[in-house]
Amino acid sequence: MQKISPDDASSKSADLIAGNIEQLKALFPEVVTESKINFDVLKQVLGGMVEDREEKYGLNWPGKRKARQLALMPSIGTLRPATKESVDWDSTQNLMIEGDNLEVLKLLQKSYAGKVKLIYIDPPYNTGNDFVYPDDFADNIKNYQMLAGLIDSDGRKVSSNADSSGRFHSAWLSMMYPRLKLARDFLRADGAIFVSCDESEHPRLRLLMDDVFGQENFVADLVWAAGRKNDSRLISVSHEYIVCYARDAGHLRTAKIEWRQRKRGLEGIYEEYDRLKAKLRSDYKAMTEGMKAWFRELPDSHPAKAHKHYCHVDQRGVYFPDNISWPGGGGPKYEVLHPKTKQPVKVPSRGWMTSDPEKMRAWIADDRVHFGEDENSVPCIKSYLADREFTAPYSVFYQDGRAATKRLRELMGTDCFDFPKDEVVLQELVAMMTSGSDLILDFFAGSATMGHSVMAQNSVDGQQRRFILVQLPEPLDPDNEVQAAAAALCDQLGRPRNIAELAKERLLRVGKKLVGENPLFKGDTGYRVFKLDSSNIRAWDADPDDLTGTLNANIEHLKPERTEQDVLYELLLKLGLDLTVPIEKKKIGGTDVHAIGAGSLIVCLAKKVKRDDVEDLAQRIIDWHKKLAPVGETTLVFRDSGFEDDVAKSNLAAILVQHGFDEARIRSL
Repeated sequence: MQKISPDDASSKSADLIAGNIEQLKALFPEVVTESKINFDVLKQVLGGMVEDREEKYGLNWPGKRKARQLALMPSIGTLRPATKESVDWDSTQNLMIEGDNLEVLKLLQKSYAGKVKLIYIDPPYNTGNDFVYPDDFADNIKNYQMLAGLIDSDGRKVSSNADSSGRFHSAWLSMMYPRLKLARDFLRADGAIFVSCDESEHPRLRLLMDDVFGQENFVADLVWAAGRKNDSRLISVSHEYIVCYARDAGHLRTAKIEWRQRKRGLEGIYEEYDRLKAKLRSDYKAMTEGMKAWFRELPDSHPAKAHKHYCHVDQRGVYFPDNISWPGGGGPKYEVLHPKTKQPVKVPSRGWMTSDPEKMRAWIADDRVHFGEDENSVPCIKSYLADREFTAPYSVFYQDGRAATKRLRELMGTDCFDFPKDEVVLQELVAMMTSGSDLILDFFAGSATMGHSVMAQNSVDGQQRRFILVQLPEPLDPDNEVQAAAAALCDQLGRPRNIAELAKERLLRVGKKLVGENPLFKGDTGYRVFKLDSSNIRAWDADPDDLTGTLNANIEHLKPERTEQDVLYELLLKLGLDLTVPIEKKKIGGTDVHAIGAGSLIVCLAKKVKRDDVEDLAQRIIDWHKKLAPVGETTLVFRDSGFEDDVAKSNLAAILVQHGFDEARIRSL
């Protein structure tokens, strides 16, 4: 029975370096000599694609090498479940994780690599003020615990990034690089990442994204105009960027994947159409005049104004008379009679859009052609709004930045966040490229806007999208007017004063609001809370002056203050299972045995298994395993110190192997 120790590969997050080497070996086995990469051979294999010059095009900064190494360092931490702080723990597929996002991303690698459809992040803007960024990564878990207090061991601010520091841009890039490097591995082949930023770091962000994702995977810069500002002497900068890169743009083209966005302002048009229909019934001419009058009265800023050409009405609904001519010219020209005058109508100069006169007659019979009063005008094809609701997203759009603040204030009862992102904008990103049970990740979750957006879109279209949010439990600043109000709200709710708690409260309120507005909505409005912490497995603590004491102190490999649930979820992370996978518990001879993922993992953490009970325990596990009938191999894990002696442990392993279990998959903690 193999022991899972702190140094064991399975007790750490994914080894990205080993993974990279394995990929190289699979592609070019000839470059591997005695388990080492021969770079001279690799250069020969790659031929002219190798850049050997000292001066190379790209983004470099002081600290890039360290940032790259940081992304490759595995984590030995864990995520501890917080069931009492969760909502619908037993049924939800959503995750809300508190912790340093760099460590959390490492821990989630085995379970979620290649499974995320959409990543959106709104990282801290490089304004020259303090931002939460650690400079010392010697102990990432300890560092995170200090970060949660925003002070170091000496009581100083963790990081100051003033523009006079000489590393203003370097510090921000070093913070972003390893996180983006890890994020890329989470995306599916058809996935994409969207990153919000302002103009101060936009040029460097683009180069950084080129470095990590590849310039060929750049999709677009979305420009979000959020309203005019009057605080500038020269130019009022009133926009932000959302930079988008695909995981594999070539795959999107090959698979002919399209992103589509529902046009804004349609609800108002349909509401006016319904009002006119209820009043005028089948008087379509009057309804058309009513629609035209309604559009004329709209202010230019109204989103429906862009669709004012959809002002005609017939029995099918709202439409506009579209071009019926042959694209590019040179189309067929044949006689078409006006339905009232029975005279030939004018033929388009480019010819009719269909070469089949019978097809044209069928369109006319089905009332899909719009004619003028007589034959002296060219007819049009009817283009119905209901058939044209979706379009390719525009790279430039307007959304009043104050609206999101107002809605969040109404939801929370007070101003809790400075400049929250607009959940409507993010909801459009979610709608345009995800569906079904797609997974969305935001590892700079802030006020949980993305979680809000996912829930809201699911309530609209009935899909079952899931989200993973990661947020540092950053304490609220009592000297900040908005955060002081947020801290007061936390006090009122009995929550700790930090941003992660406000995010959880927002998700709770959003879920209740959506269900209240739509009682038929049965979507997932819950979330499982996990918190970053050190591993449940104790590291070997040796005292060179007391060998006996050292041996006795290290008999138990699991930390005594940790629960069985803590250990179970660490095993899920280490073995690459989803943190929302079903867990069944069964009493076997007074011992709790857990089956995870329909039996792909079976865990028994009993503290005392007697030699005489081993055969019965093994047989019952075997019988339960047969009923579960898992797909693929099963891993079994037992508490190393839980057996009466080594004979009991060996006997259990031997019985399981005799019944077909893989000896290498029978482990102990």
